[in-house]
Amino acid sequence: MTDLPGRRPPPIPETPLTFRQRLDNMRHLGRLIAQIWRTSRSLTAASIGLRLVAAFQPIAVLYTAKLIVDEVVRLTALPAPGPTILDWWNAGALNTVLGFLLIELALVLANDVINRATGLVDSILSELHSNTVSVELMAHAAKLDLMHFESAEYQDRLERARRQAAGRNQLLSQLFGQAQDMITVVTLAAGLVIYAPWLVLLLPLSFIPSIWGETRFNTLNYMLSRWRTPERRELEYLRHVGASAETAKEVKLFGLGDYLIGRFKKLAHGIYVDNRRVAIARASWGSLFAAISSLAYYLAYGYIVWRTITGEFTLGDLAFLSGSFLRLNGLFQKILLGFTQIAGQSLYLDDLFSFFEIEPSVLPPASPKAFPTPIQRGIVFENVGFQYPETEYWVVRNLNFTLAAGETLALVGENGAGKTTIVKLLTRLYDPTEGRITIDGIDLRDMSPTDIHQHIGVIFQDFIRYSFSARDNIGVGRIEARTDQARIEQAAEQSLADGVIAKLPQQYDQQLGRLFKKGRDLSGGEWQKVAIARAYMRDADLVILDEPTAALDAKAEAEVFARFKNLATNTTAVIISHRFSTVRMADRILVLEKGAILEAGSHEELLALNGRYAELFELQAAGYR
Repeated sequence: MTDLPGRRPPPIPETPLTFRQRLDNMRHLGRLIAQIWRTSRSLTAASIGLRLVAAFQPIAVLYTAKLIVDEVVRLTALPAPGPTILDWWNAGALNTVLGFLLIELALVLANDVINRATGLVDSILSELHSNTVSVELMAHAAKLDLMHFESAEYQDRLERARRQAAGRNQLLSQLFGQAQDMITVVTLAAGLVIYAPWLVLLLPLSFIPSIWGETRFNTLNYMLSRWRTPERRELEYLRHVGASAETAKEVKLFGLGDYLIGRFKKLAHGIYVDNRRVAIARASWGSLFAAISSLAYYLAYGYIVWRTITGEFTLGDLAFLSGSFLRLNGLFQKILLGFTQIAGQSLYLDDLFSFFEIEPSVLPPASPKAFPTPIQRGIVFENVGFQYPETEYWVVRNLNFTLAAGETLALVGENGAGKTTIVKLLTRLYDPTEGRITIDGIDLRDMSPTDIHQHIGVIFQDFIRYSFSARDNIGVGRIEARTDQARIEQAAEQSLADGVIAKLPQQYDQQLGRLFKKGRDLSGGEWQKVAIARAYMRDADLVILDEPTAALDAKAEAEVFARFKNLATNTTAVIISHRFSTVRMADRILVLEKGAILEAGSHEELLALNGRYAELFELQAAGYR
């Protein structure tokens, strides 16, 4: 995790982004709009239509108000038809002004209805869009290579993309709102130009300083957010460790609560200080720019008042022009600030869409060959070497061995010897850096990864404990057969998980884990039997068990492997284990050291060799004496 002492926030950039760079960042807006349209064409069209109608409402209300004021001034200059309103009404003097008032009332009421309808449409569209982006994010992540998930840099990019998937929905309303405001500006500016064209020249004085400030601080906010991604991931990790069922026992027993809280507070405070610094600077400069804007407005307002005093404008013109200038000033600022904010948010959109541009490197060939089923001859590693991406260390090198069809092969070696890497290569989660792996003479790279995975059953020591029902926990082993109850029960019987499930109150319908209400947790060994059932559920041509019985006691382990040997007579299998009671059941054993094969043979042959395997076996056996 990250150590903070001495780490300072990045400075305000001396060189702002160029206009071309901002345009490049805003290219993602087109992708966003296309994504919105895909989400719901009808809702998108409704939002646009409602805003189009609303765009003409301000000019209509202002002009109606001008007509009302002018009519009131006209009426005040006429002799009164009588002392009461009824006299004015009977004389017909109030007909015109009443008509204008009703028109203004209708415009105001219609505007309220339109705004509420727009808000409703946008909220529904926003939620649908959030779901769409999340689904697309999950779908793309599922296509990527294992190496991406094992990279800290990728995890940072994924975290930023997740945040943007959930945090950019306000941009939908902002984009459509910008278009609405621009139409309104055109209508208001047309009226202003007719009466006093030079007043438009005052508008830049009111909004240019604010635009500069917003652009500057949007860029800085993005820099801080991006720079702090590792720390934010660490905050989420600390939240999880400090308050989850999985870690509760150890946190309590080791008394880690205060330590985790202290570490969280220190990390969160560092992020808070950065954000506070930017917020204070933004508020200070914003106050100055707001004062400049107000000064520009009152200069224009004073001019309009003077023209009204001299008789060049009517009182209705005064109300219309002052209202138009005030709205134009606000709208110009809102539009241009909106553009800078959209440009700033487009930086965040780059985090989202650049994630979609990550391409997997383990790809199916143009004309993939079918996985040979059943396996007839076996699997061959030919001079296989592998380096993890962006490293120079060879995890395995010059690896040559054959796994015959129907053979059970055990891999033995200390941690870091390359056992799990061999599994990753064999399942084509990675491709070899050099050499090749073949199944019945067909190179794995000539097969589709999806096809390979469908014919291989793998259970890792760190298997997932799904917070699903017992049925679904087993059914995920062959997801297309998850509703086949007979197959699920057979897999459970083969892995000895049927005894575990029989004790559950709702048996196969029982929710497992403590994450959800009425969930029932299992012991480590019970979870492991359920996980092993997934491998049987798969009915695979090749079964790989990576430390499959680590949580089982010796008796349960013996039962599981005796069952496995009986049921897997014609199944090709690879077993990784540190327990020699498990390893000795294999037909052949490979002893690995530093990515190379040190010894190979059956249990009896390796003991007779009196080499490394015999040494390790004796050390473990001595622990039971």
